[in-house]
Order: sequence, then C-alpha cells, then structure tokens
Amino acid sequence: MAALRGDRMPRIGVTGMWSNHIHGLRFDGSAVAAAVLRSVIRAGGEPLTLFAESALPPEERLRGLDALLVPGGSDIDPRRYGQEPVAAVSPADFAEQDDFEAGMLAAAIRIGMPVLAICRGFQLLNVEYGGTLVQDVAADSPHRNSVHDVELEAGSALAAAIGAASLPVSSYHHQAIDRVGEGLRVTGRAPDGVVEALEHPDAPLIAVQWHPEDNAAADERQHALFAWLIERARARMDREA
Repeated sequence: MAALRGDRMPRIGVTGMWSNHIHGLRFDGSAVAAAVLRSVIRAGGEPLTLFAESALPPEERLRGLDALLVPGGSDIDPRRYGQEPVAAVSPADFAEQDDFEAGMLAAAIRIGMPVLAICRGFQLLNVEYGGTLVQDVAADSPHRNSVHDVELEAGSALAAAIGAASLPVSSYHHQAIDRVGEGLRVTGRAPDGVVEALEHPDAPLIAVQWHPEDNAAADERQHALFAWLIERARARMDREA
C-alpha cells in the first residue's frame, strides 16, 4: 500500500451506475464494480462513489477530489453520436447517466484533473469528442469475452505507465470505436485493428477499452493503470498544497 500524502490518501471520484435492481435494496441504487474500488484502494487511493444526480455543477462536485475514474457499465445511447439504436443496445437504466458522466469527464479535463476511463468511460470519451461507435461487433469477435493482446504506442503515457510495448487484456465488450473522436490520440490497438486505448493531447488522461480491474490484483501491468492514476492524483495534491 502506498504511503499517504500529508494527512490523507488521494480521493478518487468514481462515477456510479444507476441500477434499477441491486441485491439487498428495495428500490433503485448506485453501483460500482467492487473490483474497480478494490483496485483504487490497492494502488493507495480512497474511492468515493459519485451519484448520478446532484444539484451541484460538475466542477463543484470535483472539489475536494484528486482524480476521476469513469468505469464500465451500460451502453451509451447511440443518439448521442447521431445513430438510432440497434436491438442489441442495452442503455443505462437512468436516462441522464450519459449526461452525468460526460459532464464529470468534461469538468475534470477542463481543470486538469487526472482521469482513468475504462470500457464505457473510454467509449463515452470518444463520443464526446465527436467519435462514433460500432453498436454491435460480430458475434464471434474476440472482444466479446476473451483475453487478447494489445499493442501500445511507444512514447505514450499508457506505455510508460505499464512499462511494456504490449500486454494481454481482459476483454468483454460488444461495442467498439468506429470513428475516433477529434484530437484524441490512439495509443493502443488489438491485433484486428480495434482501438483499445486513447489519450487526450492536453490532459492527464488514459482511457482503455479493456477491464484492468479484472486481474489487477495478480498482474502488475494492469495494476499499473490504477497506480498511474494515484500517482497523478498525489502530484496534483502536492501542487495545490
């Protein structure tokens, strides 16, 4: 476990997914995968779940946090990128989920807050910068439920964080990037050419299509993504101290 800075650990805001059905609750709830939260803790951060509704603007909600993590979840509404949804699309239970996470992403980028975006978060970033998605990849695609390699771009923040030129990743997504969002840098691809990682040219942000939380406890290369977020959060804490 990494050491604290000053009196506290870095506080990592994690966007919660509104769910209509959560075991143990009578009504709706807000969920984040335990593996994501544990990965943040293991890397030395304190995760704080952000609810999808608030009276505060996004930048005010980020006050007191040191980094943002936007994890996986339901599909983004295709209307957000100018398409009608196909039958296979599974949107969020809460109609404002996309707006909530997009607002938090945009605010974090504006103020230079470190961001790690995973799967849905990765796709949402692409859409918010004018990109599009393949709504349903082929039924026999290796991306749906398998482990495959990703080649990383030399000189990228991602390659530097992981310390490797390639790595096997846990992949289970039925959508993929089609057109890359304007200004975003592709820093990782699968063997079939599918975009697996993006970075922002002017912000401390790494976005990945795969799920590093799945095996971060056993694979230092996956853990390194969460460690990168916590280290950037600590650096931001030090600058603001």
